[in-house]
Amino acid sequence: MKIVVAGGSGFLGSLLCGMYAEDGHDVRVLTRSLPPGRLEHDPGTGMPGITRVGWTSTASDAALVTAIDGADAIVNLAGAPLPDARWTKTRKRALRDSRVLATEALAMAIARASQRPRVFVSASGAGYYGHRGDEPLTETADPGDDFLARLCVEWERAAEAASADGTRVVCLRSGVVLERTGGALPKMSLPFRFFAGGHIGAGRQYVSWIHQLDWVELVRWVVQDESVRGPVNATAPHPVTNAEFSRALGRALHRPSLIPVPSFILRAALGEMADMLLTGQRVIPARARQGGFHFRYPEIEIAFRGIFGE
Repeated sequence: MKIVVAGGSGFLGSLLCGMYAEDGHDVRVLTRSLPPGRLEHDPGTGMPGITRVGWTSTASDAALVTAIDGADAIVNLAGAPLPDARWTKTRKRALRDSRVLATEALAMAIARASQRPRVFVSASGAGYYGHRGDEPLTETADPGDDFLARLCVEWERAAEAASADGTRVVCLRSGVVLERTGGALPKMSLPFRFFAGGHIGAGRQYVSWIHQLDWVELVRWVVQDESVRGPVNATAPHPVTNAEFSRALGRALHRPSLIPVPSFILRAALGEMADMLLTGQRVIPARARQGGFHFRYPEIEIAFRGIFGE
């Protein structure tokens, strides 16, 4: 297959692209580090392997249409990282534009391609559901009304535009993706390594998480299973409270989990972004489970044993 991945150089995209390349697929990584339309093959990835293709997130980018023409699948992971800076008005605009404008450009390029992809898998987030306490949330639940929820709604709407041209569209509402050397886990682990770990705020808010390998396999399953369309919760079957998550992390690192982070300190340090940590969603991957997807790491203790090798 020819697989085109926007955001394929990041924490999730690099593993996904590497696995596809190892299986002998033609992987094209859309990157802004090259001029639009320029191609560079990654050495050591074999043939067809991984080829980087310059692009811009503008709807008029003819090179983007050329890059995706004839692709079997497009995976859209483009977007500025959420926790990298305080959510000022400027930062919120950057978070929105990096996701929505890129997705709109890809959807428009799909419409202009002479041979359109069979499936368009576009990232979204568990933040779609807003602040819902301990309510179990499947893909049929309504969206929330905070900044992240509104962003996810707009993001998914931009992706769904591609379905008008006959392409199957899947929006992945990902939880916290866990892996030892990337994503959120290294920062979450740091206080524990200094014997200063503990739950955040009251600790009752739910953490919807997924192991990185399960996330990658879920994307590959979505690409292959033509019956899957619409929203898919990319989370493990057993979300846990923040207090349970912290205790499990402490046990995995052989550290105590005794020093909570008070809400007021987090809000003072992070501003509105603290809401992402102090409120949560209890997200259930109903579509994946109904479709027969097998999670290697369904429970947090199993996931941490796999991550930390114990």
